[in-house]
Amino acid sequence: MKPGAFLRLVRLRPRPAPPHSYDDFRRLARRRLPRLVYDFVEGGADGEVTLQANHAAFDRVQFTARSLVDVTERDPGVTVLGRRLEVPFICGPAGLARLVHRDGELAAARAAATAGTVFVISTASSYSIEEIAAVSDGPLWFQLYLWRSPDVVARLVDRAGAAGCEAIVLTVDVPLIGKRERDLRNGMMIPPQIGPAQALEAIRRPRWMWHLASGPPVHFGSLLDLVPPNTDMASMSAFMDRELSDLSKTWDDVAWLRERWDGPLLIKGVMSAGDARRCVEQGADAVIVSNHGGRQLDGLPAALDVLGDIVDEVGGEAEVILDGGVRRGADLIKARALGATAAMGGRAWFWPLAAGGEQGVARMLEILRGDVERTLALLGRNTYEELDASVLH
Repeated sequence: MKPGAFLRLVRLRPRPAPPHSYDDFRRLARRRLPRLVYDFVEGGADGEVTLQANHAAFDRVQFTARSLVDVTERDPGVTVLGRRLEVPFICGPAGLARLVHRDGELAAARAAATAGTVFVISTASSYSIEEIAAVSDGPLWFQLYLWRSPDVVARLVDRAGAAGCEAIVLTVDVPLIGKRERDLRNGMMIPPQIGPAQALEAIRRPRWMWHLASGPPVHFGSLLDLVPPNTDMASMSAFMDRELSDLSKTWDDVAWLRERWDGPLLIKGVMSAGDARRCVEQGADAVIVSNHGGRQLDGLPAALDVLGDIVDEVGGEAEVILDGGVRRGADLIKARALGATAAMGGRAWFWPLAAGGEQGVARMLEILRGDVERTLALLGRNTYEELDASVLH
């Protein structure tokens, strides 16, 4: 081959098609991330039975459609806790987004604001509550754990309110961290340690290396003021593990939080009608049906499979939001038809962030909105909010 011929062949190669789905973004992210980071996002607890169940549950639900209906005008939006969202998908809490892109949660929050939907700031976010609020003019919620120290909880709640967060999302299914075997096998640490086993994969992904090196250090941005200055990430992780894991928390602690926070309160991690009833009794405005994306207790059913029971129990008293397994606009419609106000997820914005930063997340939200509009037309329905079980087979 003559000199330069190879480069000419490379230039003639067609560019890959732009992503059109969740799976397209996931494949792009897999090529751009080293295995230990990809598995950290993708993986579930133990044998990942619940992780797989979340996807399979949506695949089992089938539609029935009405024909010859005027669907010229369609509205994919929804009202959640009194606020209009232009797409019925909420960017759910997911921590340490700096691991996949230098702008992390900042990029995702900006994209969510542009799309007209909520971004939920995780307690474990790479950037602080205040940093995220400063770049977003869209609705923000703050996700909270019942930490061992009530003072830590109070300080985080007060900061979320001062930053303009409209609601608190209390996660209740983490008395301790689930066993995530992929992370154990990969030697995953925060921040990632590139040893001999990971070096080759990292070198083959220079873009990821640049994102990791060019941004601020990977840390829990909202927790920096809770630890001594210049605390390293390993010590901060130990602090988080120590303070977060509290096996003594009860519904009385939820009542204390309800008294302290006077805005909307959502409780996330509910998988039974009984717990949903307790949420309402403690003053929750919404219940988030979630098995933590299959990352906590393996062997739980899919979130979608218990949604109906929870809607039957508290649907007239609190809004019910589904979390887990959403990949397509059709999934959002299935969730609504089974009684959910809307749905949320973490991986559905994490993969686009890894693949394309803010533009990637914006594109994914645009895809979901377009999916909903198209599915409404094919179902013979005009609005997302009118959907009920009559669209299901």
